[in-house]
Amino acid sequence: MIRNICAVLPLALLALPAHADWQGKGELGGVLARGNTETETLNAKIDMVKDTEQWSHLVGFSILRNTTDDVTSANRWELRGESDYKLTERSYIFGALRYEEDEFTDYEYQGTASVGYGYKFIDSDRTKLDGKIGVGYRQSELRPSGDKEDDAILRGAVDFSHQLTGTTRVYDKFLVEAGSDNTFLQNILGLEVQMTDKLALGLSYEVRHNTDVLPGTEKTDQILTANLVFGF
Repeated sequence: MIRNICAVLPLALLALPAHADWQGKGELGGVLARGNTETETLNAKIDMVKDTEQWSHLVGFSILRNTTDDVTSANRWELRGESDYKLTERSYIFGALRYEEDEFTDYEYQGTASVGYGYKFIDSDRTKLDGKIGVGYRQSELRPSGDKEDDAILRGAVDFSHQLTGTTRVYDKFLVEAGSDNTFLQNILGLEVQMTDKLALGLSYEVRHNTDVLPGTEKTDQILTANLVFGF
């Protein structure tokens, strides 16, 4: 069910009226090499947000793919969405969806739905610190058996950002989805240097960890990327 709900999120985004007050940010990085070695690498991410007096909505998509001499060593995409209902200037309740497929893990897909409470511990012009805690449900499919796992999860997230200078920002995003079958952890540490009002250079280091994997499979993936960041 979660898989079907997440699948319609991009269509819902495309169906938004043109006057909808959405703002977005994208990241794009890639390598294309031809000669003795043929390499194709694509790393892309898009996040769109809309804020109203009472609500805040986010829809995001990311993809990572790497092929060298017709051998694929990375192929993952992720879709995420969240809606926050403001209780006070700093506190809110949220509902979130996340879905991913990754050819190089033990899971054909993982989809989660969660609800919970969030609080903005710091919300200044230079520094922001936001924390969330909630409960939810996860559905996943193991490869190669095709067995499905369904379990309740505890979801936690911490988002931090700080404006070091007028043009340089550092951020860290942490996510944990803990269940009886598996605990998924993700941390993204990044640096952005603004070049113009709409363009920036970005560097990020991502760590992804699953506690329950088959023998011979690494539990942790690490990804370092350099991207062009653009606003729209």
